[in-house]
Amino acid sequence: MISLDSIRSKVNADQRLSDEDALFLFHLPDLLAVGELAALANERKNGRRVFFNVNRHINHTNICVNRCKFCAFSRTADEPGAYCYNLDEIRNRAEEAAAQGATEIHIVGGLHPDLPFDFYLEMLQTVRGASSTLHVKAFTAVEIDYLASLARLSVPETLAALKEAGLGSLPGGGAEILCKEVRDQLCPEKISGERWLEIMSQVHQAGLKSNATMLYGHIETHAHRVDHMRRLRELQDRTGGFQVFIPLSFQSENNPLGHLKNPASSGVDDLKTLAVARLYLDNFPNIKAYWVMLGEKIAQTSLCFGVNDLDGTVVEEKIGHDAGAASPQAMAREDIVNLINKAGRLPVERDTLYNELRTC
Repeated sequence: MISLDSIRSKVNADQRLSDEDALFLFHLPDLLAVGELAALANERKNGRRVFFNVNRHINHTNICVNRCKFCAFSRTADEPGAYCYNLDEIRNRAEEAAAQGATEIHIVGGLHPDLPFDFYLEMLQTVRGASSTLHVKAFTAVEIDYLASLARLSVPETLAALKEAGLGSLPGGGAEILCKEVRDQLCPEKISGERWLEIMSQVHQAGLKSNATMLYGHIETHAHRVDHMRRLRELQDRTGGFQVFIPLSFQSENNPLGHLKNPASSGVDDLKTLAVARLYLDNFPNIKAYWVMLGEKIAQTSLCFGVNDLDGTVVEEKIGHDAGAASPQAMAREDIVNLINKAGRLPVERDTLYNELRTC
């Protein structure tokens, strides 16, 4: 019979939790007990270290052929607020980031109906040309699938071309909830969960690391969350290519799902989701609290709930903020360091591939 004691025994013995264990923890009212176990699991992997990086987001266009129901970012080309950066605008942002000490440019955007494949190659080359020290983390699995169709290439061929142009790793977006019954309601035009996993497997086979995400707090159940994490854990067992898991809290403003009754997750749900992820995803080295969507205080508190990464300085994030994220657009390096220190943890600046650059 599953109990908190039986799960605690598994954690103490460093044994893998089952799906039933994870569901039990989601339903357990004692948040602090779950957090304590997650903190123990995290300390074994990471000690007191909490990672962050100095990065900049470039959301190069919000013009998109898809209309995901949770998305407040996408536009048609003739819609108010639609935009698409040209290469000079992208170069300027990359040069600003390099001058500010950034080591990473994070690029995701809409599936633009008119941009040719060569534009994406030139965009990567432009960022790499702005500074040889910038690592380019770009394109979700959804974007890779779209780019492959644009280029009329296989996914491995597309990845090879993007790598040659400067692609260094992938973010983990587009996963949302992998289960078909939820995905068909959230984003029926988007690639399937199975296709997302297939592309990520090919990404890892190409020698590229990636992140993995989960969008929660909308129409999914706890069972859907566990199913999502199980699929990620199974792929990680096969490839080892995921660097970090990032649960993304659904932002309910300005999108068709905003009518749901209390759709946004609570602080308790945020912390429990991060803690369960740390306990269940035993083959993931890192769990990230994305402060942009959680807010600084919940993100800071999560460092006592199994989290060991707070993302970075970000700068000019549009996707979450268009959906109502109340956090600032950027956080200074010094503010991140202070936030981590006040949580009693050790701030460690990293690069995109989790090489430690300096202890702060």
